[in-house]
Amino acid sequence: MPESGRAGQQARPRRRGLGASRRCTRARPTQAPASSQATLALLDLAQGARAHHLWYLLAWQDIRRLYRRSVLGPFWLTLSMGALVGVLGTLYGMLFGVESADYMPFLALGFIVWTLISGVITEGCTAFINAEGIIRHVGLPLSIHVYRLLWRHLLILVHNAAVFVVVAAVFAVWPGWTGLLALPGLVLLCLNGIWAGLLLAIVSARFRDVPPIVTSSVRICFFVTPIIWMPELMPDRPLVLDVNPFFHLVEVVRAPLLGQVPGLTSWIAVLVMIAAGWLVTFAFFRRYRRRIAYWV
Repeated sequence: MPESGRAGQQARPRRRGLGASRRCTRARPTQAPASSQATLALLDLAQGARAHHLWYLLAWQDIRRLYRRSVLGPFWLTLSMGALVGVLGTLYGMLFGVESADYMPFLALGFIVWTLISGVITEGCTAFINAEGIIRHVGLPLSIHVYRLLWRHLLILVHNAAVFVVVAAVFAVWPGWTGLLALPGLVLLCLNGIWAGLLLAIVSARFRDVPPIVTSSVRICFFVTPIIWMPELMPDRPLVLDVNPFFHLVEVVRAPLLGQVPGLTSWIAVLVMIAAGWLVTFAFFRRYRRRIAYWV
């Protein structure tokens, strides 16, 4: 056999071996280590926070779109909250036998803070679902949609705060320097709202039965949280207050504005919720952030 034929037979197995090694290399794609995924998740949160001008405009646009072509615009929020506080304050004040000067400010602040909490939780479930088009076609940090949600409800809080100003003026409520404690309380409330909204947005994007479950649960929590009833009406401090996270979230904002110092238990509970909530949420966000675009 000619030497050229032998050389060809010897060369062919080498080519097959080279092709097989290439196929094996392609069949085993490399995955980013967990440390890099954690870094990307942190960058997403940081870049989303820095883009405050964007989520501020988006949140304000949401409110304007909701009240488009109305005469009063967003001030319908204030009027509806004022009517709710006035009617329920008069009715439940008589049912509970509580002085209006004590009950009306308590009820007004309770409704205002609860509107923020419940709005962030219930609408947090659909934060990624409603932003499906942006997530799939625009390369923005996912956290922007949670910041947008929180800022929208903070704007609603500002509008509703006018109701408490009127109630405080009518019943001569002046918290004094103690009222400044409401500022750190509101900051802690927002930190809890961010992780809660982000976690619910991730889980709800994957499991679409979560939003109605959360909505029903929030309605139940409203009645077991002292919003329309005062803790002082119960002879003994019930366990539902100590183990109820919503009570502590409301208390660190409401109590200072009523001239009272929140209990140490409430501050500790809110801080523990921030630490535990962010640990769980960041673990979910690091692991499933890349899949959200496919789930929505």
